[in-house]
Amino acid sequence: MLCPLSPVTHLGRSLNTRILSQRTSLSTSNCFRRISSNSPAPVGVERALQASKNPSNESTLFTREFSLADRVALISGARRGIGLEAAFTLAEAGARAVYCVDLAQDPGEEWTKVREFATRMGLGSVHYVQGDVRDQAQMWKVGETVGDREGRLDVCVAAAGILGGNIPSLEYTGQTFQDVVDVNLKGVLFTAQAAGRQMVRLEQGGSIIMIASICGSVAVEPTIFDVAYHAMKSGVLQLARSMACELGPKGIRVNTVSPGFVRTR
Repeated sequence: MLCPLSPVTHLGRSLNTRILSQRTSLSTSNCFRRISSNSPAPVGVERALQASKNPSNESTLFTREFSLADRVALISGARRGIGLEAAFTLAEAGARAVYCVDLAQDPGEEWTKVREFATRMGLGSVHYVQGDVRDQAQMWKVGETVGDREGRLDVCVAAAGILGGNIPSLEYTGQTFQDVVDVNLKGVLFTAQAAGRQMVRLEQGGSIIMIASICGSVAVEPTIFDVAYHAMKSGVLQLARSMACELGPKGIRVNTVSPGFVRTR
């Protein structure tokens, strides 16, 4: 059975199209200022980290494009990196509550600054939850707690992931391979289950986004030798396809995002 593409698959494309159409209408002088500027305004987490104590409440182009008002989100690997960017983006788009799950007990300075900035901006609440994506029962409990507290769970971003290391395939140990499997594939499944079970229980549908990688589609060498990482990101792509076919009739979209190389702290 062929599964139709979810609407979210086209969201980024349509959003980019609208942004580009607005950019093309800029005056020549405005275009010159944009091109000649060496210091573009920071966005996302970087904007939060550089913010003064009295930030402007001016909305960004992104927040004017669409609204996630009253939505509730659960994000794994959200202490930093792509996960934290996703968390702040959802809050900036109007989500009522964003729950950030990560392994460390302490959310850290970067996450704390982002939460403080979101509060000063009058955005939705941002919460930190200590959790291990490798523990299925624990993740299910996290999802249940969020569902019970908020009465809904609309968005899930499975962003937790690790690298096995720059290890040649013929030297890769079974334990290192298993470590990557546990986080990058099983952890994604357990996170998706945690949210998906609540979406079904609360009968409000939702969207599950799994962070895959360009490495799941092509072999990237010699920049990185990590057979487990490549294999698991490929597995995430097929995991999403399978779950999308199963959960689509229940009003739950399942999609992936495959970033290239991303510089994170």
